[in-house]
Amino acid sequence: MTEGMGLRERKKIETRRRLLAAATKLFSERGFDHVSVAEIADAADVSKMTVFNYFDCKEDLVFSPLEEHADDAARVVRERAPGESAVAALRRQFVEAVERHDPSVGMGDSPVALGIVRLIMETPALLARAHSFFVRTQDRLTEALIEEGEDPAMARIVACQLLGTRNALLTENRRRLLAGEPSAAVAADAVVLAHRAFDLLEKGLGDYATRS
Repeated sequence: MTEGMGLRERKKIETRRRLLAAATKLFSERGFDHVSVAEIADAADVSKMTVFNYFDCKEDLVFSPLEEHADDAARVVRERAPGESAVAALRRQFVEAVERHDPSVGMGDSPVALGIVRLIMETPALLARAHSFFVRTQDRLTEALIEEGEDPAMARIVACQLLGTRNALLTENRRRLLAGEPSAAVAADAVVLAHRAFDLLEKGLGDYATRS
């Protein structure tokens, strides 16, 4: 990932990783509300100002890895093959991500990934931020559907159904991993459940599901 980068860029990436690792460790040990930015800076061996050079607020230290996926659904719809419906494209992307054990679809089973999920679930401020993230993701998918000529109201309805299905599947993956189930078993079942869920979605959306 860092091949071909200059020393300055590599150092920036390493500092960012160190900050995220230090923050996740402290949050997991003591809870989000009981850790200060100054303590994160000390743990990462940087100044408090350096933390704010990389992250606007403490919440960003939790959500920064997730924010990279805010455009995933909209991008998949925009870049799908000619003749492929939005439903089919999102089904394909979700199943492929599950098979890769991608954390973006709830398949992250590392202690760090599971720790972040628990942290969000236990912290009201982070739950509010998670809701905001979901709304933003839905807005971007709605925009992608409008660009294709869909009526704005219907585009929002369709986006809500698409992401509601996706989010329910993601949540089930996380629930099972948090309960200690092996990721291989979760992934196998998740693929079957995803196909069932998207089949149901295609029936519900009717003609829209086959729109190219």
